[in-house]
Amino acid sequence: QVQLVESGGGLVQAGGSLRLSCTTSGRSFSAYAVGWFRQGPGKEREFVAGVSWSGANTRYTDSVKGRFTISRVNAKNTVYLQMNSLEPEDTAVYYCAVASIAYASVAGDSSSYNYWGQGTQVTVSS
Repeated sequence: QVQLVESGGGLVQAGGSLRLSCTTSGRSFSAYAVGWFRQGPGKEREFVAGVSWSGANTRYTDSVKGRFTISRVNAKNTVYLQMNSLEPEDTAVYYCAVASIAYASVAGDSSSYNYWGQGTQVTVSS
């Protein structure tokens, strides 16, 4: 059984930084893209960033470009999301997800991912 566990969330002031981690167990995910999504209060879940199976390709939603960086270490079954210059609008529960098709390009729609973590709360105060 595949499990994804997110960590690294917390409370930070605007302008601060956090690094989220997503670690998988139960199966190697080295052949699959991984995405980070978030769901803010009263909002729908949205794509934030994704990284290809090799780590060579990344994709970001416009609002986080230049501030967030996604990376992965397949040997550790871990994907990271480095978040800098955080804004109150970044407040949300952040989820990592593993793509359902091996070696597929990074997708921005949640339907392309079939394994999800429980989420970690990120709160940015103004």
